[in-house]
Amino acid sequence: MREFTCSKTNHLNRCSVIVVLLVTASLTAGCAGYRAGSRSLYAPDVATVYVPMVESDSFRRDLGERLTEALVKEIELKTPYKVVNSPNADSVLEVRLRGDRRNVQAEDQFDNPRVFATSIWAEVSWLNRRRLPLGPMHSVPLSGGLAASAAQPTIGVTQTNPLIPESGQTLASQQQLEIARLAEQIVGVMEEPW
Repeated sequence: MREFTCSKTNHLNRCSVIVVLLVTASLTAGCAGYRAGSRSLYAPDVATVYVPMVESDSFRRDLGERLTEALVKEIELKTPYKVVNSPNADSVLEVRLRGDRRNVQAEDQFDNPRVFATSIWAEVSWLNRRRLPLGPMHSVPLSGGLAASAAQPTIGVTQTNPLIPESGQTLASQQQLEIARLAEQIVGVMEEPW
């Protein structure tokens, strides 16, 4: 009869191999559909986004072009999506700038305006190739009584900021700040619901 002897190093090697196999099996079985990091916030079946030029109903010049540029930068910076210049992308982000407004918030003793509140609002539709909405779209009432069309689900996004000319702010710098913040809100709409 043959006697089996086991050294301590041989036993440790076997145990370490078994532990490595168990850890590998548990990681691959448990993480098959798991997404980590910023990718977990966004749709997994979308890799590319087409952002057509933002249509603007505002009378102020270049707001649509500036919002389009801010959207492209924001998508590239904060999402895993790649912005492409083709309508054949996985998804299309359509934005319509519905308007902007500037209201007087404070006046001096001579009724000269000192603080303004400027606001800008837009309608957003994020659709896949088949023109179906990506994620649940909830309609948000827009300022000025604007209503979204029933054929295409949209989300209303509004950004309001104070404008104080005496502190060195100009209307152009204020509009750029509003556009950047509006772009952040629109890209936030692209996140998946929890």
